[in-house]
Amino acid sequence: MLETSAPFLLDTVSQPYKIATLLYCFDESDRVLLLRRNFEPNLGLWSPCGGKLKTDMGESPYDCAVRELKEETGMEADTEDLHLTGVVSEQGVEGQPHWLMFLFEVKKRFREVPPVHPEGEFAFFTRAQMEELLMPQTDWDYIWPLFWKYRSGFFSARCRMLGSGKFEWKVEEDWLPAGE
Repeated sequence: MLETSAPFLLDTVSQPYKIATLLYCFDESDRVLLLRRNFEPNLGLWSPCGGKLKTDMGESPYDCAVRELKEETGMEADTEDLHLTGVVSEQGVEGQPHWLMFLFEVKKRFREVPPVHPEGEFAFFTRAQMEELLMPQTDWDYIWPLFWKYRSGFFSARCRMLGSGKFEWKVEEDWLPAGE
């Protein structure tokens, strides 16, 4: 049984998960494609593209990823062009939503930067260049390290927002191909 702290239990609000996909796209030089967001959450910050599942339509995470990839970048893909790298369950507090996020690496490579989109502006970055970018703190501290580590494998993690900018992270399952 998981142990929890009393403040966590008191601050958690009963609400349904928001379910989303994050798409980790690369060019032929293995630079990552990021989107500087025009809207909240994460206004002005760099993050992978992606979006919310159409749960009322019964959309699967894979179908959502294919749809969001086309809508935001213009790239056509099939579910076979995706690798599910991770699942993150983020439990919100203090009125923040709970999120269930499916992290996909897009196997197809981009040849050029996608055009500006209403959601924001795209650019490619090396891992070293990413260190200079403004991005959500939990992405930088937790999600990106997990993505890089398990890029060719899989992980499932949970994040509990404890309030006051503190988080509790736990990898609940993970695997890497033999030899990695």
